[in-house]
Amino acid sequence: MKILKKLLAAGIVLAVLTTALYVFVLSPRRVVPILMYHGIREGEASSMYVSPKNFDRQMMFLKKQGYSVISLDELVRGIENGKGYIPRTVVITFDDGYRDNYLSAFPVLAKYGFPATIFLVTGYAGNEEYLTWDQVNIMRSNGIAFGSHTMNNVYLPSETDTTLLWKEISGSRRDIERSTGEAPKYFAYPIGGFNSKVKAAVKMAGYKGACTTNRGSDRYNKDVFELNRIKITNSDTVKPFHFRAKLSGFYNLFRKLKSPE
Repeated sequence: MKILKKLLAAGIVLAVLTTALYVFVLSPRRVVPILMYHGIREGEASSMYVSPKNFDRQMMFLKKQGYSVISLDELVRGIENGKGYIPRTVVITFDDGYRDNYLSAFPVLAKYGFPATIFLVTGYAGNEEYLTWDQVNIMRSNGIAFGSHTMNNVYLPSETDTTLLWKEISGSRRDIERSTGEAPKYFAYPIGGFNSKVKAAVKMAGYKGACTTNRGSDRYNKDVFELNRIKITNSDTVKPFHFRAKLSGFYNLFRKLKSPE
């Protein structure tokens, strides 16, 4: 009987300590995961692509598990207003603007009623593998937002010509506004690379925020111009738990941040 009481007491202490660890240590460090996809296609070994079947499984998992999929714009406004999001909140983004985003991802997103943001390399629009402006506008009318990923997918920290740097950042915003009738609010740094000069130019161009990868010094996404994202690959299956781990809200705590440049 004494042993049973000791075990019960130990269990209660462990539960209290676990709760305290979560409430006072982990919970304040939770961030809303911003998922980063590229292409949605079959037969590609690159980590840049997720198969349509696996993408559907991932989105089905979000739906069945009761995740709240919010827009990037809602997240940024929440960060600026100091809003704390409940667990199981997530944002979906895509980089580059591949045509398979329209052919394979868009129908799945529409099926589950999920918003997303696609960052376009505007100089590639209409090329063989990339979205046409007609496709962009169809998606815009159905819950998909578009942001800028430069005009030519340039690694911005390496661009020493200030005029060309400005053209890549502001020109892509102008391209999207001209082709859709609405200027994009958000920017994604190609390969996640930025520095103080690049960041200042993005702000000056009129963007409200910018996404990187796992770069910079802000693990907790307090700076809306350094929003860390989580890359999703075809290896991130619902089982055993790869995808679940990336959705936890604590993933940023356990991965190394790279230099922004």
